[in-house]
Amino acid sequence: MNKQKHKSVRRSRRITGIRKRVTGMPDRPRLAVFRSNNHIYAQIIDDMAQKTLAAASSRDKDLGISSGTGNAEAAKAVGKALAEKAKGAGVSKVIFDRGGFLYHGRIKAIADGAREGGLEF
Repeated sequence: MNKQKHKSVRRSRRITGIRKRVTGMPDRPRLAVFRSNNHIYAQIIDDMAQKTLAAASSRDKDLGISSGTGNAEAAKAVGKALAEKAKGAGVSKVIFDRGGFLYHGRIKAIADGAREGGLEF
């Protein structure tokens, strides 16, 4: 490969660096985010037990997203829905894992929605 590495290779290196510092414990699980071109996905993971405690995405029909699934409004709705599911699972504090993406736009919107829903970072 040339000097300019492929975008996915650069992102996987960022993910590795983040995962060294961010680990989900039973008392404070990890809120992992993935952003594609059309949708956004989030899940709360207990890394010690290797279990997903709650998950939400812009593909869920019950969110009622009408203005498109790949925008900040949809991401905020996903964050709120994830916070409600997390409360049902008994989770109130999480560690935010941005998944190698920059903290702006849809990633920030999902974090703001989760905070509005009652999750503490």
